Amino acid sequence: MNYPTPSFARTFRDLVAHSKARALARDVFDFTLTLPKDEEYSLKDQMRRASRSIGAQIAEAWAKRRYEKHFISKLTDADAEQTETQHWMDIALDCRYLDKVHYVQFIERLEEINRLIHGMINKADSFCSASPSAFHEETAEYFSK
Repeated sequence: MNYPTPSFARTFRDLVAHSKARALARDVFDFTLTLPKDEEYSLKDQMRRASRSIGAQIAEAWAKRRYEKHFISKLTDADAEQTETQHWMDIALDCRYLDKVHYVQFIERLEEINRLIHGMINKADSFCSASPSAFHEETAEYFSK
């Protein structure tokens, strides 16, 4: 099915929010490599999972854009994951695994992703507009003559 989309995006990979989320996930991964071994199954896993899920939820939203409420719901999930990632950054700062300068850089990037996600939510109709025939069957003959 061919959906009208904003002229700047043909796939989820074209979305700025997805690109920034993907880059952030790579940098979170690199940061977690510096965490001590005893954080292997707690902070490290949580940070990686939450940061990776931001882009995954944006990709899922793209796939669900036929239905505006589903699209918004998945973007809301993406926003929840970025907020969770902010929480784990707070914990990394509190445990002195992350210095203030790098903490601020991560938070600023997460807040930018937040703004991009909210912009998509606020303009959901421009992502979700379907063609007039997308939601109904073509006329069919149900009775023989």
